[in-house]
Amino acid sequence: MRIVAALGGNALLRRGEPMDAVTQRRNVDVAAGALAALAHDHELIVTHGNGPQVGLLALQADAYPEGGDYPLDVLGAESEGMIGYLLQQGLHNALPERPIATLLTQVVVDPADPAFRAPTKFIGPVYDAERACALAAARAWTVRPDGAYWRRVVASPEPRAIVELPTIALLADAGVLVVCTGGGGVPVVQGDDGTLRGVEAVVDKDLAAALLAIELEADRLLLLTDVAAVVTGWGTDAAHAIAHSTPAELRALGLPAGSMGPKVEAAGRFVDATGRCAVIGGLADAAELLAGTRGTHIQPIEETMEVGA
Repeated sequence: MRIVAALGGNALLRRGEPMDAVTQRRNVDVAAGALAALAHDHELIVTHGNGPQVGLLALQADAYPEGGDYPLDVLGAESEGMIGYLLQQGLHNALPERPIATLLTQVVVDPADPAFRAPTKFIGPVYDAERACALAAARAWTVRPDGAYWRRVVASPEPRAIVELPTIALLADAGVLVVCTGGGGVPVVQGDDGTLRGVEAVVDKDLAAALLAIELEADRLLLLTDVAAVVTGWGTDAAHAIAHSTPAELRALGLPAGSMGPKVEAAGRFVDATGRCAVIGGLADAAELLAGTRGTHIQPIEETMEVGA
């Protein structure tokens, strides 16, 4: 099968971990091992998040204020290269006989997207309220609560097209394991003459992965995160893991935009567009997710009814 596997932020940095290279290398080795179990028997395309990393790179202005703040599209490209390098090396060590390539990927967005007027995408480290407000005032940031802490939020426009899609397809068709569309891809707008220009935003990684999976005609979309499945009643005694569902049923849950909401929407878009299955679940369970024994499997209503029969 052709599988698009979208790694969540846990692939490199878990909440509360130090944002250093040693930690990221250790975590990527775990991710590479889980992905290798899929790649032995299937065609694999890997995407990943970049929220912590792009936020970390944005802080470079502290060390070199004369250079000013770098635009988010440039920082997104930097993070694609950094994370892609770590993943490519980890996958090579786990799959020494498999050709692997990381491709810097641009994703076209609409300059009139309302997301530019209402930033929602968390990036960077967590702060206490006082530090977050001070940074917001000093740098014209928008900050919002994220659990018990505060973080910077930026615009997250809809992904409309993947510029390098033909190249990704060419590599995949040739048997190359491709790492691409990192962090949702570098956000760009396209002029009437076809020219591209980067914009100040971060594209949601899960929605970009869904678009990629649809355009590549993937057989499965795996949305890999740090929880075993989609759960109702999270954090309560009534918590219940959902094994099988449909896009409409999951959307009706109204899951938060800051956590499981984008994954549910991405899965739903893939299922609606292709009639094929998307799965949300734990990174360490990647092989079991594909086998159907773990995670939340999102399918068209007819197939879901058959599974539950």
